[in-house]
Amino acid sequence: MSTKIIRIATRKSRLALWQAEFIKSRLELANPGLAVELVGMTTRGDQWLSSPLSEIGGKGLFIKELEAAISEGRADVAVHSMKDVPAVLPTGFVLPVIGFREEVRDVLVSLHTASVADLPTGARVGTSSLRRQAQLLARRPDLVILPVRGNVNTRLDKLDSGQYEALLLAGTGLQRLGLAARIREFLSLDDSLPAAGQGALGIECQADRTDLMVLLSSLNDSIVARCVLAERAVSRSLGADCSLPVAAYAYFDGPNKQLQLAALIANSGGTRVLRCTVAGAEPDALGAKAAQLLRNQGAEEILQELRRGTRDVDR
Repeated sequence: MSTKIIRIATRKSRLALWQAEFIKSRLELANPGLAVELVGMTTRGDQWLSSPLSEIGGKGLFIKELEAAISEGRADVAVHSMKDVPAVLPTGFVLPVIGFREEVRDVLVSLHTASVADLPTGARVGTSSLRRQAQLLARRPDLVILPVRGNVNTRLDKLDSGQYEALLLAGTGLQRLGLAARIREFLSLDDSLPAAGQGALGIECQADRTDLMVLLSSLNDSIVARCVLAERAVSRSLGADCSLPVAAYAYFDGPNKQLQLAALIANSGGTRVLRCTVAGAEPDALGAKAAQLLRNQGAEEILQELRRGTRDVDR
């Protein structure tokens, strides 16, 4: 079958639309004559803004309704920030494209403060990520961490109105939206190890759509994909979803022809932070090895504590 039209399911936030438009342009460039349409959607994750994501089901809330649109034939593919994609995909779905990775670091945004070190004692810092919260509190336990939901511009508006002294955000989102001037500090990987897949884009489709996978294959970046798959294997091997304070970052060490992977798990208060670094060639095995090293240090105890906290919130 010759594919003439591809419909991309996307959230309607500015960043999600930027990502979908970007992939649309790349698909059309690689496939002259192909028509690409956007199917804009508002997901439950976009609508339910009163609670932290970790309390209402994690970032998978942004993904499920896009997958439903694909299952029901209303769309063919979905474009995601890879950091938002759960480590285990639903049966029948695949990620034939992972790539276009840009800035992976977290950043500080503030009206008056140039760095995390300069934040005053008791400063209110907004973040929707337990991973960022844990690593920030490990470094600055005197800060007050408050949840902040909404798209990038909504969060910046809350900062500008004085609800927070600073925000922690993903640097790549600000850059892609032309808002890099708002960044005051890029946090080092030692201070804030990113989420698995941070900075990379992924395209999801149904596993039986071989026509789509052939058409999409030219957009896949094999090195970025290997790195992201290794990072995602850490969370999957730990049985942790992307709402928990688990971090992983891999890069390709060309001279040694290996992946270098750093991984971390912390409790939400940042009083326990476990780290490891590993190297190897096979992404799944490398991620599993990192997860085991974290377990050897007590990761399971931290995961049980985090899950108990989630159940307490649910009650």
